[in-house]
Amino acid sequence: MITGSITALVTPMTPKGDIDHDALGSLVERQIAAGTAAIVSVGTTGESATLSVLEHTEVVHGTIEAAAGRVPVIAGTGANSTSEAIHLTRAAKASGADACLLVTPYYNRPPQEGLYQHFKAVAEAVSIPQYLYNVPGRTAVDMLPSTVARLAEIPNIVGLKEAKPDLERVRELVALELPDFALYSGEDSTARASMLAGFHGVISVTANVAPETNARMCKAAVAGDSENASALDNELSGLHSALFTDPNPIPVKWALAELGLIQHGIRLPLVTLDAWHHEDVRAALRQAGLLS
Repeated sequence: MITGSITALVTPMTPKGDIDHDALGSLVERQIAAGTAAIVSVGTTGESATLSVLEHTEVVHGTIEAAAGRVPVIAGTGANSTSEAIHLTRAAKASGADACLLVTPYYNRPPQEGLYQHFKAVAEAVSIPQYLYNVPGRTAVDMLPSTVARLAEIPNIVGLKEAKPDLERVRELVALELPDFALYSGEDSTARASMLAGFHGVISVTANVAPETNARMCKAAVAGDSENASALDNELSGLHSALFTDPNPIPVKWALAELGLIQHGIRLPLVTLDAWHHEDVRAALRQAGLLS
């Protein structure tokens, strides 16, 4: 089981919106050097919604090549079409991904039985470890713990990224006591508390910017070291807030560009960070010791 800090990696782009493959390799190297436990490639933070299917598979393949087996690569392969999710998951397996992360179908708002049948169909179609991803704030559907428990009985469904910012939901999921089933926070602001309550790690946006501190914080939290986890998380608290002043991944891509790690490139309908928020992000970078 993967534990600790898992980075939901951005997809670097040129100002014209083309994929910057050289920057992608550099970002992967930085994550590995910082002690990141695994990398999610082309999740929602990686702008999966606006990459073509070909671009999607190319970025996943490029991430896997750059990682070269040093850390697991989890490919984002979710879609609101079950057949498309199966296609993307098959492509990720063919590229050599270690696992896949599948977001709940968005917009069409399936009921709980629809969610169950959707994820069951993907799991049965592709024999690769699969993580569920619940993010009701962006998909307009909330996968309940009872549905997660049903899905956990399927052998290659091995975990969940829970991004509902509710510690009561965290407690409900931990109370299920699902054997060999990984629980990851999808909310940086509550990740430390979630891990101290029994989650196994976080799939993090903040880790794009501050991977080393986030990795150390997660290691402490998973070990139950509340004091050290809190001290490290305090260094990151500004980032947890500032990186969500505009819809993700707008602020995190701007922050990485401010650090000189990527170019200013993002796909429409997203646009670069509003100047109103620039100083907030800079202040958070300074708090985290990343900017003088």
